[in-house]
Amino acid sequence: MAKKPSAAYRMGIDLGGTKVLAAVVDNNGAILGMAKKKTKAELGPDAVIKRIVDTALGAAAAAKTSMKSLAGVGVGAPAPVDYETGMVYSAPNLPGWDEIPLGARLQAEFGVPVLVDNDVNLGTLGEWRQGAGRGCQHMVGIFVGTGVGGGIVIDGKLYRGTRYAAGEVGHMIMQPNGPLCSCGRPGCLEAFASRTAIERAVRAGLAEGRPSIVPDLLAAEKDRLTSGVIKQALLSEDPLMSEAVGQAQFYLGLLVANLVNALDPQMIVFGGGVVEALGDTFLQPIRETARAYYLQQRGAERIGIVPATLGDNAGVLGGAALVESFLARKT
Repeated sequence: MAKKPSAAYRMGIDLGGTKVLAAVVDNNGAILGMAKKKTKAELGPDAVIKRIVDTALGAAAAAKTSMKSLAGVGVGAPAPVDYETGMVYSAPNLPGWDEIPLGARLQAEFGVPVLVDNDVNLGTLGEWRQGAGRGCQHMVGIFVGTGVGGGIVIDGKLYRGTRYAAGEVGHMIMQPNGPLCSCGRPGCLEAFASRTAIERAVRAGLAEGRPSIVPDLLAAEKDRLTSGVIKQALLSEDPLMSEAVGQAQFYLGLLVANLVNALDPQMIVFGGGVVEALGDTFLQPIRETARAYYLQQRGAERIGIVPATLGDNAGVLGGAALVESFLARKT
């Protein structure tokens, strides 16, 4: 028998540079229906917003409910977001997205409250509510993919900062005169520890003539250095890839140590494509480096450094949790 539509249902939407994912979620955090579409970011904001709407309608249909029966919609966007207004600023992977009132536009389409936040914030929120960080009061999420993003939960609440800009761990400075980051500044963590940084180091080694199986692996992936290519090269004990990944792990360990020294969380949860591909073995060197740099060594073993468990669903579950927290504030 189909589930009866209920205002207890909420929707999470994860807007990315390549895909839009939407899910209807019940009070217990169970996903009742999902839909996915390509973002087609090159078409511009209006077309992408229409694709978001279509994806949401598809998820509602899959859950045998309607948009207007939902308690609200939580959306994660890959950009700085003004949480209070739902305004999206300068999304680097969405051409033309600069001061787009996404919350207001989707609310007009759906007829229910729409809340918009940074996508990594919602991924962190999802992992905290239903994933690896469940039960923690203080947690940091770190997501390693093309870039490195982060989110912070303090005292059981998502911490956004004064300008809603907290959690930009990928742009903590590791070396003031280091390699140029995608943000245009030198020495950011992202320039040492993202998949992009790993690729840059590997291609530099190949240009120097260093032996590696990576060219053969790239040929099968149309010259794309994916997380899968990284995994295959490591399994083959490729020295060039091992060196590049080792550098990323070292700097991620320093990042964790700095976050622990500043925030003293119960848990650091690592997600993103690189971590999903490589698993817990990717984290062990990070744990070792981090612990070596903790200022307070007493009780260091109580700080968990663990892989995320929700995969692609973290963002949509975080979006649903965002609606839940909004409803709790209203009651």
